[in-house]
Amino acid sequence: MRPALILSLILSLLALAACSPPRDRLAGDTPPQTVPAVDIQRYAGEWFEILRADHGFERNCDGVMAHYTPRDDGTVAVVNRCWKHGLNGSPDIAEGRARYPDPADTAKLEVSFFGPFFGDYWVIDLAEDYSWAVISEPEGRYLWVLSRDPQPGEAFIEARLADLEARGFDTEGLIRPAQWPDRDAAPALEEGR
Repeated sequence: MRPALILSLILSLLALAACSPPRDRLAGDTPPQTVPAVDIQRYAGEWFEILRADHGFERNCDGVMAHYTPRDDGTVAVVNRCWKHGLNGSPDIAEGRARYPDPADTAKLEVSFFGPFFGDYWVIDLAEDYSWAVISEPEGRYLWVLSRDPQPGEAFIEARLADLEARGFDTEGLIRPAQWPDRDAAPALEEGR
């Protein structure tokens, strides 16, 4: 009986460790400031992931792309795609939905890929022309830099990193996934997705 109890405890601890969130990347206890508003019609469409904080659900992902489509019911369809272990790897597609917990605050959404479980998706920086965005959440554990261009250039990346550091984010160890050479090289979203 004792070995079974020990095994059960070990498996429980491993399961909890696998579910633990990434480390807090934001100094202090103040949540990051969001942009004043997001026009979802302008935000809709394809985005390329340029930088991200390390977390389990995108481990070994390259060529990461997200596509947002507003729905008539006020929610947003979300399709995330990545290629495991390089741009020639196997595609991994996750379909989800986003909603506004407070419809008056369009910079703060909640996204779900797993049934009733939602996570915060806060737009904390956004180009005036909607060519790039920076996403986080209240504790700063999750962090993404997105661009409409898969190769926005080093000056863009350095500017985003400097801004994040000025806001109190720890940028050490951010992942820069391999990305498509240009928009035309990126695989098109399949019809119906």
